[in-house]
Amino acid sequence: MRNVMWKGELFGKMNLDTISNREGLYGVGPLEYLRGEILIVDGVNYISTVDEKGDVSVVVNSDVKVPFFVYANAIESDFVELELPSKIRSISDIEAFIDDATTDRVRPFVFKLHGTVSKANYHIQNLPLGTSVSNPDEAHSGQVKFELHDEEVDIIGFFSTEHQAVFTHHDTFLHMHIITEDRTKMGHLDAVKLENMTISLPKN
Repeated sequence: MRNVMWKGELFGKMNLDTISNREGLYGVGPLEYLRGEILIVDGVNYISTVDEKGDVSVVVNSDVKVPFFVYANAIESDFVELELPSKIRSISDIEAFIDDATTDRVRPFVFKLHGTVSKANYHIQNLPLGTSVSNPDEAHSGQVKFELHDEEVDIIGFFSTEHQAVFTHHDTFLHMHIITEDRTKMGHLDAVKLENMTISLPKN
């Protein structure tokens, strides 16, 4: 992430179809040249992009390249599912809950949220082709922002206290992407108000 934000290395450094083990594969990151968002859910690659009219497309495609990406393999038996307490409503609440609940687990790790959001703000990168980037503001200038209301969603995230500016932003331990249950809307999660949610955390 740091090389994208500060060095302008937007080109694809890895093709996702080179990941051979697809069983329980989860991952998040941007499309090369910051032209979209990528979310892998249990081996399925979802790609969200915005066209020149502002219309969003979410397709399944493994033949894409990424400038950086975080991924892990975790089958269902690797997780323990918990009901999120009702007081956990925001991203900062999620971060604190995960940090407190996993002090004895191996980090970093992938986690999953499933349920209803009353509101969610997310973005899809859509940097104009040929744009040069030398700082985070320039890298974020192509973001197209969206809102969800009262939707059933899956949220896939990665937690680490030691990878800020590597695969999380400098001010958070989380990198999360959100996708609706019907798989028609997906992007990088910026803010959320949770309703009834479960969270799946690593057992070990």
